[in-house]
Amino acid sequence: MLNKPYVAAPEGFQPSEYDISGVRTVVYQSGRAPGQGGAQDARPLVFLHGAGTFTGFDFLADLAAERRVIVPYHPGFGESGDDPDIDDINDYVLHYLELFDAMGLAEIDLVGFSFGGWIAAELGVSRPSLFARIVLVAPSGLPVAEPPAADVMTIPAADLPGYLAHDTSILENKLPKAHDVDFLTLGYRERVAAARVVWDRPMGNRKLGRRLGRLSQPVLLVWGKEDRIRPVEHGDAWLDRLSDARLEVLPNAGHLVLDEAPGAIQSIAAFLR
Repeated sequence: MLNKPYVAAPEGFQPSEYDISGVRTVVYQSGRAPGQGGAQDARPLVFLHGAGTFTGFDFLADLAAERRVIVPYHPGFGESGDDPDIDDINDYVLHYLELFDAMGLAEIDLVGFSFGGWIAAELGVSRPSLFARIVLVAPSGLPVAEPPAADVMTIPAADLPGYLAHDTSILENKLPKAHDVDFLTLGYRERVAAARVVWDRPMGNRKLGRRLGRLSQPVLLVWGKEDRIRPVEHGDAWLDRLSDARLEVLPNAGHLVLDEAPGAIQSIAAFLR
C-alpha cells in the first residue's frame, strides 16, 4: 500500500476498506454513521474523483457538514489497490455497483468530477433508479468535436498546472517543493490506471450520448468558464442530451472548478437540498 503523505479528505473523514472482487477499495466517509439521526440520515452523497488525487478533497468539507459524504478511491488510484484487468469504463461501473451493494446503499446522490464524472454518467445510465440526483462537474466521457477536449495524456508535465487551473496559485500547496518520490509514484500509478481506459479513446465513449436519455432524474452540470481540458462549450452538448438538466458556469475558474470557485460547492449543496 502506498504510504501517501497527502491529505486524502477533510478532517473528520474516516477510512474503511472493502474487498470488491479481490480489489482492496479504500473509502473515506464523513460524519456520523447512518441511524444516528439528523441530516446524516439523508441520502448519502457519493463523490467520484477525477484522474488524479493529489489535489485532495478539501472542498467537500462544507457538504460534509450537512450530509454523509462517501469518497471511494477508484482501483489504481490513491490508497485503493490495483486491478490491471480494469481497461474499460464499464469495468469501473461494475466495480462501483458491487461497492454500493457491499455498503448497503439503496438511494444515492452522485457527484462526479472529470473522469469521475464519466463514471458517474455511465453509472446513471446503467442503474438509473439507484440515483436520486446527479451532479457532473466538467465531466469527460462525451465526445465533442468542436472545440475538442485536451488529451491529458499528451500534455507535458510542466504545462499541466495551466491546464488544470485558471489561477495556478491554488496548486502551490498541493505540489511538492522538491523532488518527491512518493508524489511521482502516485502520479505515475494513476496515469497508468487512467491510460488503460482512455489511451485509445481519449475523447470518451461515442455511445454515451445516445444513452443519456435514460437519465430522468435532475442533473446539475458544473463548469469553470476557463476550462482548458474540457471547454465550457461541452456543457451545452450534455444539456442537449439530458431531459432534466441545467448548467452552472463559474467565472475565473478552470478545470479544477471545485478548488477555484467556492460558488461551485454552494450551487451543488443547494441543488442537492
